[in-house]
Amino acid sequence: MKEQQSRPVNVKPAIRSAVEQHFSKDSLNNIIFDFGGVLLHIDFKRTHDAFEALGIRDAKAHFTQHHASQLFSQLETGDVSPEKFYKLFRQEAKSDITDQQIRDAWNAMLLHYAKENVRLLGHLGKKYNLYLFSNTNKIHYDWFSALYQREFNGQRLEDLFKAAWFSHEKGVRKPGPEVFIHMIQTEGLIAAETLFIDDTIGNIEGAAAAGLQTHLLKSPADLPLLDL
Repeated sequence: MKEQQSRPVNVKPAIRSAVEQHFSKDSLNNIIFDFGGVLLHIDFKRTHDAFEALGIRDAKAHFTQHHASQLFSQLETGDVSPEKFYKLFRQEAKSDITDQQIRDAWNAMLLHYAKENVRLLGHLGKKYNLYLFSNTNKIHYDWFSALYQREFNGQRLEDLFKAAWFSHEKGVRKPGPEVFIHMIQTEGLIAAETLFIDDTIGNIEGAAAAGLQTHLLKSPADLPLLDL
């Protein structure tokens, strides 16, 4: 009796683990990216610690990932200039710290770019229309724009996108659904064909209420794992 030969087993090559996602790329034409926590590594605790080192004991009452006081919100919508912000912050904090000390503590949360994600956007831009929507302010903008030019050979961050919406320039900030509706109408986008990626649940909920597809990014490292 002839011995039966075993058939070779086809072994699939190992692939990177995909993160759970609930959007469909079948009808996807546009992607709107958040900035901090997606393209730039940030650490709010560093800013809280820096302010506390300056004697500001209630730093978290002014700003966290999920909350901003009226003054910080006004800074992010451009209603308050950096110079006026420094003055009003000293009054609120009952402190005599300098403009530079406030600026350095406020910028302490900004770390470095997620370079793999920036490179990924260069490829995604060939398939989709890319947009940026960031709650930010002139103080942070000046810092991370200069950092981008240093880390990416003099290039501009804005050049990655068809349009970059910085809250302090546009006069609006996330998470209200009406803000997302205003953005997609301004840019001529269809909500159902647009994916919004952010690391803050409140912003995701606002975008979803406006009809956009959404993905909550838990870490910048998860972005390259998405099936886009």
